[in-house]
Amino acid sequence: MERRLAAILAADVVGYSRLMEQDEAGTLTALKARLRNVVDPLVAKHRGRIFKTTGDGVLVEYNSAVNAVQCAVDLQQGMAAANSGQPEDQHIVLRIGVNLGDVMVEGSDLYGDGVNVAARLEGLAEPGNIFVSSSVFDQVKRKLASGFDELGQHAFKNIAEPVRVYRVQAGSPTSPSPKAAVKPDLAVPEEPSIVVLPFTNLSGDPAQDYFCDGVTEGLISGLGRYHDFFVIDRFSSFTYKGRTVHPTKVARDLGVRFLLTGSVRITGCRVRVSVELVEGETSHLIWTNRYDRDTDDIFAVQDEVTEIIVGTLMAGYGGRLRRAWSARRRPKGIERLEAMDYFHRAIDGWTFTKEGMVAARGLLTKAIERDPGFAKAYGKLAWSHMVDSSYGLSEDYKGSMEKAHEWAVKAVAVDDGDSWAHWALGSHHMLSQRHDLALEEFQKALNCNPNDAEVITDYGLCHSYAGRAEEGIEIALKAMRLNPHHRDWYTSQLGQLYFDARRYDKAIAAFASLRWLDSAIMRVYQAASFAMLDQNADAAASVCRALELDPEASIKKWGDVRLAPYAKEVDLQHFRTALRKAGLPE
Repeated sequence: MERRLAAILAADVVGYSRLMEQDEAGTLTALKARLRNVVDPLVAKHRGRIFKTTGDGVLVEYNSAVNAVQCAVDLQQGMAAANSGQPEDQHIVLRIGVNLGDVMVEGSDLYGDGVNVAARLEGLAEPGNIFVSSSVFDQVKRKLASGFDELGQHAFKNIAEPVRVYRVQAGSPTSPSPKAAVKPDLAVPEEPSIVVLPFTNLSGDPAQDYFCDGVTEGLISGLGRYHDFFVIDRFSSFTYKGRTVHPTKVARDLGVRFLLTGSVRITGCRVRVSVELVEGETSHLIWTNRYDRDTDDIFAVQDEVTEIIVGTLMAGYGGRLRRAWSARRRPKGIERLEAMDYFHRAIDGWTFTKEGMVAARGLLTKAIERDPGFAKAYGKLAWSHMVDSSYGLSEDYKGSMEKAHEWAVKAVAVDDGDSWAHWALGSHHMLSQRHDLALEEFQKALNCNPNDAEVITDYGLCHSYAGRAEEGIEIALKAMRLNPHHRDWYTSQLGQLYFDARRYDKAIAAFASLRWLDSAIMRVYQAASFAMLDQNADAAASVCRALELDPEASIKKWGDVRLAPYAKEVDLQHFRTALRKAGLPE
């Protein structure tokens, strides 16, 4: 069978079933007109070939990734223009995925992962947006006017390896997405606030990206240990990877005063690390330095840079922070770069699915094999088993929880000064209904790193399960401030906290703002929130979706204290009552 490399564009119409239901004849007429007047001319202009059509979508082949992405941008703009003047509920909005990969040719049709990944990207994309794979990004990043937002790695069904995903910044989307959250201007905190932007890989070898990411994360973790600092979370920092953005815009978007930027160049066994500390509002260069070291000394460079930044920004503290830095317990792990590589691959590809957890465990196990003292990897391995149990992915709840406890205890034993180790153990206590112990362990985690947004958002959830939902909401909002480009699970948990606090309208708004997370646990809390406001049709729709995602969803399952570990019986009964009112099967 013939094979070739091809750029594949997959596009479909958002809400096609709804449009057909409200006006079948009108929708078909409008779609045919869009194909004739918008899609076909643009595909031809960019030298594409439509090789498959469905009722609501097309698959297009291109010889060039640049042509494919430019065509996608033009398609979204063409659709936006055609929607102008039409009632909003009649807008035809596309979502598009583009991938570059190997395809199998059979007649005029194409098959294989090259096509499948494009289709998965299209399914992940937000309405009116374009998502592309890293293979496409690498080809087009310097050849198009559009910018890109990195969205991390995603594991797709029936695709062996996780795919790094990027969103194309192609101007305004074709139609306002109902899931797009409006972000207010962020006030700059009173304490010194900083973001460490992803260091640039100057080595010319993409395989060194994880080395650069490790340098960046080491600095984020080092600065995050100080209560006197406000340090932006890793996830928000890494949304700027591969992008050229003016420091003033980054500072304004994240609400911080300082930016740390840098680059890494590796030649043989030598590494050169260059760093710059910039004031965001004025773009004034405060401090810069360059370090030439053996690769074995890279973590010493992280220590030195962190200490200098602390001393530079906190000089008025009379050296207290310098002394604290020198006297701290040094992390015992991360002695080998291969361990960091596997660890970051596991984090970037993390998905709340059975397949995702299996893949993550494989990578984390390899990280621990390379570095038996890597506490974070033990902690995250514990978390993978807790996801299995708390998301109903495991057929052996008790066994999964026992494995989670084993790895969490080992993480703390390996490094009592690692925040993620205490985070894992605290979470296990929370899910086991040992709420007082859980809150103590979370506090230990935050003593290790008070700026860790991942820990803080689960600390908020722990408060809610302990019967202190209002406090939990304030804590969760703090986590979102530390991580302005936070992932959807932050918002989903906030929705749950609002439900627990009996603020159902706020819960519904939180769930509506989710961009792509669609999980059974989110849907049952969404259904419960709708039900408590007597919005019965919406509650029924959420229950229906929960059952599609989890055919075994029931009050017995999701209302069980093992999956809903409320400390107070009144809170557990409140949840069960809402689920019963929503129509979830007993």
